[in-house]
Amino acid sequence: MRVAFYAPMKSPNHPVPSGDRLMARLLIRALELGGHQVDIASEFRTYASTPEAAEALEPAISAELERLWLRWKSAPRPELWFCYHPYYKSPDSFGPAISAEFAIPYVTAEASYAAKRDRTGWAASQKLVGEAIMRAAVNISFTERDRAGLATAFPQARLARLKPFIDTAHFERVSPAPDPRRLITVAMMRAGDKMDSYTMLAKALRLIEDRPWTLAVIGDGPMRQEVQVLFAGLAGRIEWLGERDAVQIAELLGRGGIYVWPGCGEAYGLAYLEAQAAGLPVVAQETAGVPAVVEAGATGLLTPDGDVAAYAEAVAALLDDRQRRDAMGQAARRFVLGQRSLAMAAQLLNGILRDSAATGVT
Repeated sequence: MRVAFYAPMKSPNHPVPSGDRLMARLLIRALELGGHQVDIASEFRTYASTPEAAEALEPAISAELERLWLRWKSAPRPELWFCYHPYYKSPDSFGPAISAEFAIPYVTAEASYAAKRDRTGWAASQKLVGEAIMRAAVNISFTERDRAGLATAFPQARLARLKPFIDTAHFERVSPAPDPRRLITVAMMRAGDKMDSYTMLAKALRLIEDRPWTLAVIGDGPMRQEVQVLFAGLAGRIEWLGERDAVQIAELLGRGGIYVWPGCGEAYGLAYLEAQAAGLPVVAQETAGVPAVVEAGATGLLTPDGDVAAYAEAVAALLDDRQRRDAMGQAARRFVLGQRSLAMAAQLLNGILRDSAATGVT
């Protein structure tokens, strides 16, 4: 099929790296591996930080919608509109209308809806998201948490699951040589959930200063200085590696021992899959979407949300038990390479689209 792909929150071509951008790119590649021709329908970003900002976007949205109509009135039309991650701050303002105009199927992936937002000024945006979810031939969720949320809000919506996945190519070429005392993490340095996780990690590591560990940090961002301050007093044990490319990250992970990232507010966290693909067990919190990417007790340890002491104890447990660490690391690599690869996701995605044929997807 000719697929019009749209990510209203952040285009796959956005210059700033993030998990959202990465998943958009992975979905495009999965569709292409399935034999589909994918076109990024629009670079227009509908993301708005406030309801007032969302309202201010309306004239530009109307102009972009008109552009899309005119484009496909005189050119080969898409046969499917695929929207990634519509939610109240970045609804899909184009796909439902285009799908109706040209009588093509509409599909969402990682759509989310929270009724409580209606009471905080977002009712208009929420209405757009809800209408898109109900119109969709299928709404693909990456976590059971998200699927259950959609099922509760829209019992008649058509739903499917596709578990989070990564391109394992770089990791298949890595021969893990773990240093069991080397903790490692990969994360941007920015305000919000990322800063909360760095804060929790620093507090936890101070509780186990008696253990012989080092921490390698891959990542950069506007709050680099603030992050480094969090780890003040642990000088000599922290290695700041900055931003690295995908190949370098895979190689660095392969030389780590334990992947440590609390995961405050993580939708799921593709970095957890990357770490496991490199043969690292994970220590994270059992929160948000993290259980969708870590098999608790088998490929990593998940601790209660917000419990710094429990998190520190879990890290210490793997530092103290190399045999357990090695077994978990090997299980983690098998898990991701065997079950969460791009190739497998492409097959599953094609199956979801085929199963939706009764609602117009062919």
